[in-house]
Amino acid sequence: MKQLQVLLLLTAFLGLTGELNAQIDVLKKIKNKTNQRIERKIDKTIDQGLDTIENVMKPNTNSDPNKGNTNNQKGTSTKKNADTTAPLTQPGLQSFSKYDFVPGDKVLFYEDFSQDAIGDFPALWTTDKSGEVNTVNIAPGNWFNLTNTEGNWWFTKDINFPQNFILEFDLIPKKEAPRYAIGILLYGEDKHTEMDKNNEPGKCGLEIAIAKTLWETKGYIKTSPEKIRGNSNLNTVVAEQVNHVIIWVQNRRVRIYTKGAKVLDVPTNIYEGSKFTRLAFRLYRGASCGSYVTNIKITTASPDMRSKLLTEGKIVSYGIYFDVNKDVVKPESYGTLKGIADVLTENPDVKIKIVGHTDADGNDASNLDLSKRRAIAVKNELVKIFGIDAARIETDGMGETKPVAPNDTPSNKALNRRVEFIKL
Repeated sequence: MKQLQVLLLLTAFLGLTGELNAQIDVLKKIKNKTNQRIERKIDKTIDQGLDTIENVMKPNTNSDPNKGNTNNQKGTSTKKNADTTAPLTQPGLQSFSKYDFVPGDKVLFYEDFSQDAIGDFPALWTTDKSGEVNTVNIAPGNWFNLTNTEGNWWFTKDINFPQNFILEFDLIPKKEAPRYAIGILLYGEDKHTEMDKNNEPGKCGLEIAIAKTLWETKGYIKTSPEKIRGNSNLNTVVAEQVNHVIIWVQNRRVRIYTKGAKVLDVPTNIYEGSKFTRLAFRLYRGASCGSYVTNIKITTASPDMRSKLLTEGKIVSYGIYFDVNKDVVKPESYGTLKGIADVLTENPDVKIKIVGHTDADGNDASNLDLSKRRAIAVKNELVKIFGIDAARIETDGMGETKPVAPNDTPSNKALNRRVEFIKL
């Protein structure tokens, strides 16, 4: 009835005449117009609701610790993918239980490019291509940008590699399509050659090729044409993310760790009697995307913790990891903490003091406070994760007041950043 009344009113208003069919057509148009208006209002309401949800889900850029830490060098910034945002909390120590490596009490080499100017080629390196030091927008510090997608980059000085050592570094692979992020060359030579461009430099060596889908290793020696190879596809590196890679070389054995797992373990990957003295990076022609690299550290490995603590009375450790200016023990510390806990468990009468130390960068008072908080954090992990009685552990911090080396180079500063376990 209402529809007929509306129809008659509209007909009178418009002065329309005609047959019933024409009136029916007008009625259909009215219905269509009404439905369209209703649909537009519904769409508008849905859009407003989705906008509200997106605003709630957006990260708070005002509290982003990386805000402002952008790369001001042309063509060298990296981007953070939306699906690779870091979790709100880092994994616990227990989730890194496969990290069985234990860095020793000597730092053989450390390079973070902090002494190099942004945009310059690093002073202690050389190359047959090009490169420069940059900052990136997803992580602090200076990064060595291997700007070509092929070539070699050598550290110019010899490194006295022992038979048992740990090499670790931070790596950001670039996004470009080719699969190799970086290659690492550890090799020995009879006479120092600044740039050995051979496919297999020196007289013996180990090459580790890190791809986005694979880990590949190759041991070689000039006296034999045969290569000793290994590979794995576990926990491969991710483009435009910081990947922390640890390589443990123990005589002939090679183990690689990342993302809380041991990703490769080849017992006889290196030729017997190989002695390494050089470090280089490599990118492969036509197959490399290139990378940024920093925080390269080489330490001795697997100290006899029981002997050092019970007999010598002190363990100096470079295997307790913290982020810059933080007091949260990183999961990579699992192997070292487990070693300390095992000694304490086997010797229930032994008590220890944990002492934190820093380098001289920053404010003296802040460094002292940080070192004390770090020592307390280490104690808490031993108590919480490994069940050590808290009454057996004292803590202290010395800040920068007890250096073991001058605070004049990245390597010396790395020596001063340490945690000591002292028998009481």
